[in-house]
Amino acid sequence: MALKGVRVVELAGLAPAPFCGMVLRDFGASIIRVDKMGQPEMDRLARGKRSVSVNLKHKEGAQVVRRLCRGADVLLEPFRPGVMERLGLGPTPLTADNPGLVYARLSGYGQTGPAAGWAGHDINYLAMSGVLSSLAGPDRAPQPPVNILADFAGGGLTCAMGIMAALLERTRSGRGQVIDCSMTEGAAYVSSWLFKSRDLLPIWGEEPGCNWLDGGAFWYGCHRTADDRHMAVGALEPQFFARFADLLGLPDLEQFPIDSAESRRLVAAAFASRSQAEWTAVFAGQDACVTPVLTADEAAASAQAAARASFVPGPRGGAEPAPAPRMSRTPAVGGGDEPRRGQHTTELLLEAGYAAEEVRRLIEDGAVEQCESRSRL
Repeated sequence: MALKGVRVVELAGLAPAPFCGMVLRDFGASIIRVDKMGQPEMDRLARGKRSVSVNLKHKEGAQVVRRLCRGADVLLEPFRPGVMERLGLGPTPLTADNPGLVYARLSGYGQTGPAAGWAGHDINYLAMSGVLSSLAGPDRAPQPPVNILADFAGGGLTCAMGIMAALLERTRSGRGQVIDCSMTEGAAYVSSWLFKSRDLLPIWGEEPGCNWLDGGAFWYGCHRTADDRHMAVGALEPQFFARFADLLGLPDLEQFPIDSAESRRLVAAAFASRSQAEWTAVFAGQDACVTPVLTADEAAASAQAAARASFVPGPRGGAEPAPAPRMSRTPAVGGGDEPRRGQHTTELLLEAGYAAEEVRRLIEDGAVEQCESRSRL
């Protein structure tokens, strides 16, 4: 696996940091997840990781994390600026201990600037990035696509890319570095085309929701079928539009104007005349850019997904996405059990060089927690 041998200490947080850690793990890294004692177990992105439960506010608990980082290649922390410094775990002491450490800081607004200390979630970062304003319509307020764009694309995935770049650079310099990953900046970065294409008329130009790719075109969007399902239409190029119109039974349909109320009515009525399965059979394999809108379970069970093993069994019985992209020599591996909070505390501290008696004392003093009965002590 591409990241085999890379050791990561991941401080538990909400979705972006666990996703970043999961990506690194899927591609071969070994992940130690540092869980907060007493926190509910809500992480669903912990597959294949090991968990140590630590009281970071306990002086010796913080020292446990510092010791773990001495033998790590990467530290991944998801807190607001200043939190790690107050714990004595900022970049200065940790990189003094381990000059090769890649110290990745994943936060909403970054480590500097007037908004650095603000609280927020995906919707706030997306709003401040300039991207959310584009996800609106004439009669619709801006609507985020759940928490995918800032948390996962602009946050977790961008941070993973930065970590891999820093690890590659370290092979030349021998030195680690601090990564300042702002989810606000990351959301803007993955949306670069929106910023850089604003002069492309007529693709853009009108208010949000009135353009080619944001719901303004009757041939780029979703249409309801007779069984109350949907078909997704992306008939952008003229040749695809012509095939789309023919298969829909509207050969005289004109592509422009894109906001023709009559054209939208005709297309809606046509799709409403048959079920999603019937329309899927009509458009399958045709160069019309029309596909069914599948549920998560349907996507996992689709012929395309089965042919490529695009999903793997999850720990709760359902399917979950396999790692992407594919690599020919060092493929990533998805799936795997999710640890209980503190499941591996004892074994990880022993691996870090603590004596058995020291581990017992740390547990008794409330600095760490062993949540499994099968202790090696």
